Amino acid sequence: MKRLALAAAVLTASASPLYGQTQKVTPPIAVYWMSVETNAGMGMGMPAGMGGMLPPGMQGGKRMKLDLGSSRSASGPPRADHAIPAGLAMGQSLPLVTPQAERPQGRSEPGDPNFERPKGRMLIYWGCGEAIRAGQPVIIDFASLGTQEASQAFKSRNVRRPTGPAFGRNRTFGDWPNNENSTQVPQQASLVGNHTVAGNYSPEIHFSVGERHDFMAPVAFDPVNKTSAGAFQVKWQAIPTATGYFATAMGQGDNQNDVVMWSSSEVQEMGHALMDYLPPNEVRRLIKETIVMSPQITECTVPAGIFKGEGAMFNFIAYGDELNVVHPPRPKDPRTPWEQQYAVKVRLKSTGMTMLAEGGMGDAGRSRGRAERDAPSSQSEQRSAPSQPARPPSGADAVQQGIDALRGIFGR
Repeated sequence: MKRLALAAAVLTASASPLYGQTQKVTPPIAVYWMSVETNAGMGMGMPAGMGGMLPPGMQGGKRMKLDLGSSRSASGPPRADHAIPAGLAMGQSLPLVTPQAERPQGRSEPGDPNFERPKGRMLIYWGCGEAIRAGQPVIIDFASLGTQEASQAFKSRNVRRPTGPAFGRNRTFGDWPNNENSTQVPQQASLVGNHTVAGNYSPEIHFSVGERHDFMAPVAFDPVNKTSAGAFQVKWQAIPTATGYFATAMGQGDNQNDVVMWSSSEVQEMGHALMDYLPPNEVRRLIKETIVMSPQITECTVPAGIFKGEGAMFNFIAYGDELNVVHPPRPKDPRTPWEQQYAVKVRLKSTGMTMLAEGGMGDAGRSRGRAERDAPSSQSEQRSAPSQPARPPSGADAVQQGIDALRGIFGR
């Protein structure tokens, strides 16, 4: 018995250095982020020729932001390029240009003599459903707003997410788009394939993108319906690779100095920190906290009586998965140091917007063919076309009226 106990003690003592050892990890020399967005905007489903009338933030399309940061200094003037697969249809490579240092612009603060306190009020609502819930709205009067009141009123969750490469954060940095190249991403573009990033201030980076991490499907809304009680029913088509959904809306209150904010969260949440890329683990946490909608949900009703008139804007985000690659892979033996050369992150989102008005923007696409068919094919044909009897307003007319209303509300 004593021999067995002694043998067990010897085995435990000999194994403990291995199990208790902490692996030495060296951070990556280079970090490369691809931020990939599919933006439905309000232009992708609009009649032909009308998308260009919208402000840039309302125009749809595929977008990318490429950021390369390194702890190395460049051997000579910094340069780097991202060799892209043919499916992107943007040439053989995209240049990653190091920005020039710029003098920071000063901002007016409350103590500044040039600071002008905003006028009016902000009314904050939240939650899907036909009726406004008890305890709402939270009202913020800008004229008497103090620091403590502001922190309580503008509630937003702290979101844990890694910090990406940026100019001034890394010893050497390059990004795209830039002054050298800002080519628009084509609608048919695909990320699927092999990618290589090479330059004179980082190790050569290799990674592959599969269909799961390609551009997400665009947000597609059904026509907005207004219930008999005056609530707005917003429905959307499920996005196959989405990990969750979140929505906000903004519009006018009782007068032009009242701004009304609403979010789809089940608890008070402004949502400004959530209308951006979120890691999948954070999305799962926020779903459990009833702040973010699960990917199985495909509709939300904005309560009646929140917005005065039909001109509020409904903003929507579908969070996507992430591709994370670290080279070399982590050694299984904890006694072997993990000396990382590079880390790659491909993060995804799909965004869109529609109007909280009967019909919204969901049926705009159906009027595209009719608008193209009815429109004169040239300016000369338009001048010589004979006058026609007045016809009932089409979907295109309703869209244009909505745009005019939005510009009036938001000063665009």
